[in-house]
Amino acid sequence: MRSSTDKIAPEKKSSSGSLAETARRWNRKLHYYLGLFTLLFVWLFSFTGLLLNHQWKYAEFWDSRQQSTSEREIITPAPGSDLEQAREILRQLGLRGEIEWTATRGDANRFDFRVSRPGHIVEVQTDLARNRATVKRIDLNLWGVMRVLHSFTGVRMDDSRNERDWILTFVWALAMDAVAIALILMVLSSLWMWFELRSRRLWGTIVLLAGALSCALFCVGLRWLY
Repeated sequence: MRSSTDKIAPEKKSSSGSLAETARRWNRKLHYYLGLFTLLFVWLFSFTGLLLNHQWKYAEFWDSRQQSTSEREIITPAPGSDLEQAREILRQLGLRGEIEWTATRGDANRFDFRVSRPGHIVEVQTDLARNRATVKRIDLNLWGVMRVLHSFTGVRMDDSRNERDWILTFVWALAMDAVAIALILMVLSSLWMWFELRSRRLWGTIVLLAGALSCALFCVGLRWLY
C-alpha cells in the first residue's frame, strides 16, 4: 500500500491526446497567421467589389481620367519576335507594364500595341518607316487603380496571344493564388474549430446550411429554376 509520503507521479498524457492538442494549436496558429496575411487583400477585394456593384458618384474614375497624346522618335528595333520588338520600343519610350496586342499585324511598317498597369493605359502606334511612335496615355485616379486591381490578370481567356509578360503581373497572380489558397485553409480551420465547440454545433449547422443554400441558389438555382 502506498504511504502518504510517497510522491505520486503525474499521469502521462496519451500519445493520441498529445497529437490532437498539437494539431489544435497549429490549426489556431494557421488560422490567425493566414488571416493577418490576407487581411488587406480581403479588404481590397471587398471594397472594390462594392465599387463594382454600386455606382457611387464619389468613386467615379473614368470621367476624371487624364489623357495625353505625344509623338516620339524611335529607333527601329532589331528583327525578332513581336514581344521582343515591343519591349525594345517600350525601353526607348521609358514605359513599363503588361503588353497587350490590340490588332493583328498586317503591315510590316506598322506596329501597334497597348501597355497597361493599374492606373495607366498607354496605346503605342508606331510607324517603323518614319521611325515615329504615337503615344496615347490615359491616367486613372486611385479609385480607378483599385477597380482595375480587382480584375487585373494580364491574360484574356478568349485571346491566346495575350499572355503575362511583365514580372509584376506574375507577382500579382502568385499573390492572388496565395490569397485564394489561404482563404480555403482558413475556412477549413474554422470548420474544425467550430466542430469542437459542442455547444455551438446546432446554431453553427443552421448558419452553415443557410450559407450553402444561398450559394446553391446563385450557382445552380438561377441557371435551372428560373
